[in-house]
Amino acid sequence: MHIPYLIFFNAFPSHQGNINREHVTITSTRSEFNFTLVTPKFIKRQPGSSHLPEVQYYLSCVIGGSCPPYSAMRPLVFLCAQQVIKDEESACQALELLPQDLYPVLFKAAFMHGKTLLLQALVHTWPYPILSFKQLLQDRPHCRRALRQDWPHCLRALLQECPNCPRALLQDRPAEELVQAMIMGVKARLEESTDNGTQQSLYRRHPLQLLDMTGLLDYGYEEDLKTMKMWARTMTMAQTGICHLLDKVEQPNESPNKCRKVEDLPCTLLPVEVRVDLWVTPSSSGFLKQALQNNAISPLRLCCRDFRAEDLPPDITVDLLGLLDHSSLRRLDLSFFTLEAGGVWEIVASIMKFTNLLSLKLQYSNMDVWRLWAMLEGTFSFLASEMSKLKRLKELNLGTSWLSGQLRQLLSGLQCPLESLELPVCYLLPVDLSYLSQSPHAPHLKKLDLSGNNLSGDLLPPFQALLGEASDSLLCLKVTECQLMDVHLISTLPLLSRCTRLRYLGLYDNPLSSIGLKALLSRSEVMPDLQLVVYPFPVDCYKDLPGVPLSANLLEDYIDEEKFAQVQGEMHQMLIAAGRADVLWTTDVYGPNMPDYFSL
Repeated sequence: MHIPYLIFFNAFPSHQGNINREHVTITSTRSEFNFTLVTPKFIKRQPGSSHLPEVQYYLSCVIGGSCPPYSAMRPLVFLCAQQVIKDEESACQALELLPQDLYPVLFKAAFMHGKTLLLQALVHTWPYPILSFKQLLQDRPHCRRALRQDWPHCLRALLQECPNCPRALLQDRPAEELVQAMIMGVKARLEESTDNGTQQSLYRRHPLQLLDMTGLLDYGYEEDLKTMKMWARTMTMAQTGICHLLDKVEQPNESPNKCRKVEDLPCTLLPVEVRVDLWVTPSSSGFLKQALQNNAISPLRLCCRDFRAEDLPPDITVDLLGLLDHSSLRRLDLSFFTLEAGGVWEIVASIMKFTNLLSLKLQYSNMDVWRLWAMLEGTFSFLASEMSKLKRLKELNLGTSWLSGQLRQLLSGLQCPLESLELPVCYLLPVDLSYLSQSPHAPHLKKLDLSGNNLSGDLLPPFQALLGEASDSLLCLKVTECQLMDVHLISTLPLLSRCTRLRYLGLYDNPLSSIGLKALLSRSEVMPDLQLVVYPFPVDCYKDLPGVPLSANLLEDYIDEEKFAQVQGEMHQMLIAAGRADVLWTTDVYGPNMPDYFSL
């Protein structure tokens, strides 16, 4: 069998004398495969070296028995891409010679190895209408469509199924210089688009329309000062848009405040939509507001998917919400420390204009003020009336809210059943959970967070009833700091074990002993999808503590390390015996977190 173009540099014309050809023959137990290795000469080798040993190694690994030849293509393509980017300067110069099909795999290789110049050049000459970081850098192993049939999906197929780089690169938080390099590539592209001499270039025949920067992670196991946080990306994107606007739109003989209209821009200056998730703080709100105001006349237009704001004054919050595209916003996440009742009413009225909103998070940290506000006449009637306008809402988080006895009034008017409900520290009453267990929302809940509510007393029966109703759909359950003891957990296990689709269970900061935890572990065998359990330090592993340590007193300084290590070893052996060693049981509350609703 002869596969003439297995290695991707077949695009280099032989008459130009810029390629090397080597032949590889691999004999498997069933057949013989002949491959032509074609590589560009700008890949510098050491004297006497060859790529053949590496290529033969990869082919030997993937070709044997029933493995089709195409399965060898992806690792070899990525192997060649890694060789190409070693000489970054030459790779940038050679981009014009490469077929556009190779841009995605070069992008992933350059991102993985931190090649900022090549990343900028790839974005500058990107040959597709869409450049999506999430599609390029995350694993989507189910996607196998051909590039020319459905190119956005093939980007996933080419880049995420490579056996040589199985991890999703978005699990690694992107360094600031990588993100900035890609932004500068877009900026250079826009600047060059006004030059008539570039009209026949590859990227002018295929103009970039959308740069999707959503899905870049910000939280990991350790802090990294080089990581570009969401607020920094917000500032960078805003700054890029404004600087380009000032460079291209303002006229030298006009006043700085007088800008041309969109129709007055050169026809070659096609707008590029930059889709981002924004995290806004008081220090960045002014700059972001200016960038959003300039969207109408800027060729680089910010389009927000998820909007998060922390402790902004009500007037600024309302102004920013008014500048966001109502049709494209997926999530609103607003948290406040001090807010008067009038400000809450104004903000809630602004939120309800986003009728396509899927996720709403309203969190208030000043409980004394919130309690007074909640006692005002008509407050919950107003909230319930306004929330009924959100016809597509699937996720609701009202953390640290005083909702005692008000859950029915708030949720009964929603048009669609919720799939994610987070009510931490909401001072819920039995009547609230009783309503929830009997509501249309219960059978659809995928994610439930009741942390900080005391489930050890009168709330336990309705909580157990809620678990029974949600058992067929529940994927994530978080009940940290709920004062659950062994007796409460063990009585809940029959209902919890019915949640056979459960993936995440958060029990941290509950006074449980090793007996209760082992009982839970033994029953978890009937949960085949379980991946992560965050459990508390067992109370019988503490020393020198007066009485039974409740949530606020669970101090790591009092842990008997030797006894805890013994309990951990016993639990690990139980997992191995049950064939569930793949499940992560951890006491690290700052490690892996409950999955985001949109990732479920």
